[in-house]
Amino acid sequence: MRAIVAEQAGGPEALRIAEVPDPEAGPGELLVRTVAVGVNFIETYQRSGLYSVPFPFTPGAEGAGRVLAVGEGVEGFAVGDLIATAEARATYAERFVVEAERAVAVPDTIGADTAAALPLQGLTAHYLATSAARPQPGDTVLVHAGAGGVGLLLTQLLVARGVRVLTTASTPEKGELSRGAGAAEVLDYAGFADRARELTDGDGVAVVYDGVGRSTFDDSLRALRVRGELVLFGAASGPVPPFDLQRLNAGGSLSVTRPSLGHFLRTPEERAWRYGELFDAISAGALDIRIGVRFPLAEAAAAHAALEGRETTGKVILEP
Repeated sequence: MRAIVAEQAGGPEALRIAEVPDPEAGPGELLVRTVAVGVNFIETYQRSGLYSVPFPFTPGAEGAGRVLAVGEGVEGFAVGDLIATAEARATYAERFVVEAERAVAVPDTIGADTAAALPLQGLTAHYLATSAARPQPGDTVLVHAGAGGVGLLLTQLLVARGVRVLTTASTPEKGELSRGAGAAEVLDYAGFADRARELTDGDGVAVVYDGVGRSTFDDSLRALRVRGELVLFGAASGPVPPFDLQRLNAGGSLSVTRPSLGHFLRTPEERAWRYGELFDAISAGALDIRIGVRFPLAEAAAAHAALEGRETTGKVILEP
């Protein structure tokens, strides 16, 4: 089969199409024929060497496809089922393997491309909105990169819960997308902390959801109200340097958390709850999954370049 392989860490050009052996489903696993693959920022960190992975390396944890084979001991899945996952391995390929307990059957009302675009960013938005912080109806929060894949979904989920959402966006076009998702106000990155305080009568916001990292962190802290929460869930601009914890006291007994998705999918019940709420919202027309751009599998390098260059909105997917 064809797969994307990076022989060593490097820029997007390190990703090349290659012929590799077909994977096989072991006990407790599913072998899946890939229909679509979700592209995510974590894979750029892995490819570049920022996050340690063994090379040669085939990226990808997210995808959707049809079950080709069911491993020993697997129940609840059959050949031909459409499944989705954010917890597979090496999904930048024509076939991939996933543990059955980490996959979910996709309802007939949802297409394969939507199913591939949903899991990582949808589950991330869900745990951010419901678990990593718990803003209450009437609270004001700030979501950075409001036109990004997580930003658009997180905004919709928060607004549906009665939360007022401010976002940041880098262009007027991205700002319009963010407003379409329900943002009450879209702010420029320059001066966003001051503007957030103006829009909250000087108090500051209850929560800042920050997937940008280094370039926004300091002002994200400054935008918070007393006892506000900063949820740092990514580092698109680079990792945040070490900082003095006394700043949290000085800022008003602030809290900072650095969550990751795996810690919010601890049990089958938790996984089913999160997927179930997302699938129900999509089927009801209450959650829009925006696929911003599609690339052929062989053009994974171009997909990474576009993502790192902040040229994309919504979800980037690969199609074999």
